[in-house]
Amino acid sequence: MEIASWIAQLRKGAAELVVLSVLGRGEAYGLQILEQANCAGEIVTEGALYPLLARLEKESKLKSRWVTDDGPHPRKFYQLTGDGAAAHSAMTKAWVAFRLAMSEIVEEDR
Repeated sequence: MEIASWIAQLRKGAAELVVLSVLGRGEAYGLQILEQANCAGEIVTEGALYPLLARLEKESKLKSRWVTDDGPHPRKFYQLTGDGAAAHSAMTKAWVAFRLAMSEIVEEDR
């Protein structure tokens, strides 16, 4: 497997948790989500973000609203629903357990 393909799969797997984590801090519009998601390195691409937001909204993990008076262009703001907050909590717990196990195995001799 080529390393770039492997890295792409890691990002794809982490994208939902990252978006839910950003929105767990409060309501945000697409560009804000993208900037916060990538503040420590590229995790989510713009091309992947909007389909992910649409899917999460369809799954009732997010709700959205349009704001038209906040500048020259309307912006769609997203926030977690109760289902989204529950998914975020469960995914965070699973991520922490996974990260600890991986660190123990992969970084054991470093």
